[in-house]
Amino acid sequence: MVKRVNMKTKLRPVIGLEVHIEQNTKTKMFCGCPAIHYAVPANTHTCPVCLGLPGALPKANKLAVENILKLGLALGCKINLYSKFDRKHYFYPDLPKGYQITQYEAPFCSAGRWEAPDSPSVNITRIHLEEDTGKLIHKTVGGQKLSLVDFNRSGVPLIELVTGPDFETSEQVTAFLKEIRKIVRHLGISTADMDKGSMRLEANVSVSTTKKLPDYKVELKNINSFKFLAKAVDSEIARQTKLIHEGKRIAQETRGFDEAAGGTLSQRTKEEAKDYRYFPEPDLPPIRLSQEYVTGLKTNLPKSPSETIHELASWGVSWQAATIIVKDRARLNYLYDVRSIDNSVDLKSIANLIVNKNVDKKYKDPNDLLASIVKSAGNLSLEAKQMTKFINEVLIENPKAAEDFRLGKTNVVGFLLGKFMQKSAGRGDPKEVSKRFFDRLK
Repeated sequence: MVKRVNMKTKLRPVIGLEVHIEQNTKTKMFCGCPAIHYAVPANTHTCPVCLGLPGALPKANKLAVENILKLGLALGCKINLYSKFDRKHYFYPDLPKGYQITQYEAPFCSAGRWEAPDSPSVNITRIHLEEDTGKLIHKTVGGQKLSLVDFNRSGVPLIELVTGPDFETSEQVTAFLKEIRKIVRHLGISTADMDKGSMRLEANVSVSTTKKLPDYKVELKNINSFKFLAKAVDSEIARQTKLIHEGKRIAQETRGFDEAAGGTLSQRTKEEAKDYRYFPEPDLPPIRLSQEYVTGLKTNLPKSPSETIHELASWGVSWQAATIIVKDRARLNYLYDVRSIDNSVDLKSIANLIVNKNVDKKYKDPNDLLASIVKSAGNLSLEAKQMTKFINEVLIENPKAAEDFRLGKTNVVGFLLGKFMQKSAGRGDPKEVSKRFFDRLK
């Protein structure tokens, strides 16, 4: 029993995060097997290396290393020019070797910092590279409950991002994680689709009665949605607060989130680093990077998502459309391609067509889209004489709208434009027609 805490004592939640991000490389981390594992037949993308067979030797995936460096640079991390892989030992059916190749003492990235308006700054403790595990599948076969293992995921490149204990609320946690998802998608290093396991979330939660960090932490493990993580964090804070007020000691353990119960459930006691018996991976040499190589990666990094949104907005794209497009790297590249082909095109209209009509799916080649737009514009053209006739008719038929304009209600031009389009059966450039209405009514 520990000392009971007065109900009036202000308690401070302390939350740190561990984020696992599955890379979208074509091949696995240490072998040439296809890295795709979602919705493919079980155990079809395997080889002696990712099955952990004796004598099989790993070889590091260069692109996977490049991807983690890009993320580290985007988050302002220190890039360690010397890095190495280590073996992390534990025994579980989805880990065929009995150890995982990861990084312990010398990760690729450390000491980063993420800052955003109206949010607390977050220290990025480290970002390291490792291999994913296999996947357990629980099913009933012939009336018998079985646990089967699919090793297609075994060896897929996995980034682990670890933050400092810098969060106090679930809202802060989810805001940060949404930004991380946006960044990795923007960099093109992961789909970060949580429903497919491409981004998995873990939170270390404690509650402090002082300004010091507590001497324990409870790990909330393998949660695959922002909504569930927020619920898990809130329920865990409430559970620990209750125990502290009752004078009970909080165990350092791993807990999972039970959606039906709406709370966390104990899974196992929390391991410490010594339990994993880390030692250097003898089959992989250390990796030494040159400063020139790192500088080159940094120079070629794309603009951040927020910078890109501002850039699109400066080109006339609506803020809403820009925000949607930036979330999808393929769509963003498509819009850039359109602009590189014809920088005089109305990008606002193109962006709206991408968002609302999926024209990037219909016209795989941006040249085909632009040709279609030119053709449509030709079909919608209207002779100047006919345009003047329709404008005159609209103004004669709607004298009150014309009077409202002269009283300062310039938004009536939209109403007049609608009447014009009814008469012209949709023909005529809306910008040109609106300009003519303005000129006539001044």
